[in-house]
Amino acid sequence: MAEERLSRVLTIAGSDSSAGAGIQVDLKVLERLGVYGTTVLTAVTAQNTLGVQKICKLPPRIVGAQIDSVIRDIGADACKIGMLYAPAVVDIVARRIARHRIPNVVLDPVVAAKDGTLLLTTKGIQRMKRVLIPKAMVLTPNVNEAEILAGIPVRSLEDLKEAAVAIKALGCRYVLATGGHLEGNPVDILYDGTQFVELPGTRIEGPPVHGTGCAFSAALAARLAVGDSVIDAAKFAKNLVAELIRSAVKLGKGNLLIK
Repeated sequence: MAEERLSRVLTIAGSDSSAGAGIQVDLKVLERLGVYGTTVLTAVTAQNTLGVQKICKLPPRIVGAQIDSVIRDIGADACKIGMLYAPAVVDIVARRIARHRIPNVVLDPVVAAKDGTLLLTTKGIQRMKRVLIPKAMVLTPNVNEAEILAGIPVRSLEDLKEAAVAIKALGCRYVLATGGHLEGNPVDILYDGTQFVELPGTRIEGPPVHGTGCAFSAALAARLAVGDSVIDAAKFAKNLVAELIRSAVKLGKGNLLIK
């Protein structure tokens, strides 16, 4: 059988028992886009369309061992990072990225679930700023995450740009701040330290959809893995998420789920 060279994306995130976010939705997106997804679990959640009920974090040494195992054998062309939860896990992931020189790191700075459950502790946020954000190619905060990382309120597109400047100063190469939580049609901001690129969209009316941030960052990593520029990958990811929102299904009593 002829050997096929598949692009490889490593996703480092938590498990969502509803399969609407985290590792599960990452793998759905990566398979859809024709890349091979490998996984590193950081935490297991008891979670459904209504919210998060319980969280069990994995020991940092197990998180590190998963990364070592996958990278030493299969490797990675890009890496998407989601829920980390604990500062010690932030540390171990940052060290492994540096040790293995993992390229095209997309960091989704997951701070809280839609129901408000904290998915990264306060100490974890501070540790992320110091040791992990400087290792990211692209950071993908939503409005709430941008407020926390930048330390300023974000109520408008201009506020989002100001927050992107503050976040870029933390050391990542690009900030791709998503504007879906602002009023009006959603406009994302891509900032490289020199210029802003606005990525406009059309708001899709309907109930909230679980896991859109995870899907967005996974799609971004997938396109970087196959050689897209950051701007092209960002445009692709935005269009894909719009498509996923339109086709989302009602299976539980809360938010819609990505198929």
